[in-house]
Amino acid sequence: MTATPLLNAPGEARGLAIDFEHVNHSFIHGDRAVRVLDDFNLNIEPSQFVSIVGPSGCGKTTALSMTGGLLRAREGSVRLDGREVTSTSADVAFLFARDALMPWRRVRSNVELGLEVRGVPKAERRERATAWLRRVRLHEFAESDVLHLSQGMRQRVAIARTLAQSPRVVLMDEPFAALDAQTRALQQEEFIRLWEAERPTVIFVTHDLEEAILLSDRVILMASRPGRIVADMTIDLERPRTQEMRSSERFRELVVSLYDQLRHEVDVAEARRQESGGDDD
Repeated sequence: MTATPLLNAPGEARGLAIDFEHVNHSFIHGDRAVRVLDDFNLNIEPSQFVSIVGPSGCGKTTALSMTGGLLRAREGSVRLDGREVTSTSADVAFLFARDALMPWRRVRSNVELGLEVRGVPKAERRERATAWLRRVRLHEFAESDVLHLSQGMRQRVAIARTLAQSPRVVLMDEPFAALDAQTRALQQEEFIRLWEAERPTVIFVTHDLEEAILLSDRVILMASRPGRIVADMTIDLERPRTQEMRSSERFRELVVSLYDQLRHEVDVAEARRQESGGDDD
């Protein structure tokens, strides 16, 4: 069996295509079914970076869970490179708002965890973990206790743990939300740098419109529940992306356009809550 490459060639496009086709999904809430996704259709090209924004409860995380095989659609299909998603896959990795590091493991041991679960031999695990700690600039802390790291450093360990698995799809749910503004900006640039070298397909869920625009090739705006796509914005900013782009005229135009559309969806959601007596959150 051929070992998974330690690192990918810079700029190599290796992500998988993701396709949602006529996906409908509901959850049972008390004695009624609450529709979360309504005829949800989305096609993502290999190695695209796509952010999903929208009002709370519009189904963003549900779509993410379906992509990762954690949840099956009641109707319709979700496919990775043409294969229907029926379970979790070694090609797909998650990154969440909380780093979920194991406090009893040292930094390098935490990075090795996903590889260990997948049965990668010990020597290869150590090599790959060490290489990724260098890439996130934490190799000097390889044997440190994770409890002694700052929140930003912990999130970099989580990024290394995720990308060390060489995923072809990375699913990110508010991964920088718990960080202060300065650390968040640094982590955004750090992840852009790593993604541009590795090029997995990314679905990135966020409530931060500027973050979505800064990172993404496309930003998908979802309607208030039941979730459906109401806008698909191409982000035509050059790469590599930097924080300085936030002050450009084009960046501000994109933010204003996206905010206006999101504001409309939030107003629609609030009107529906008022009509239903305020119980539809």
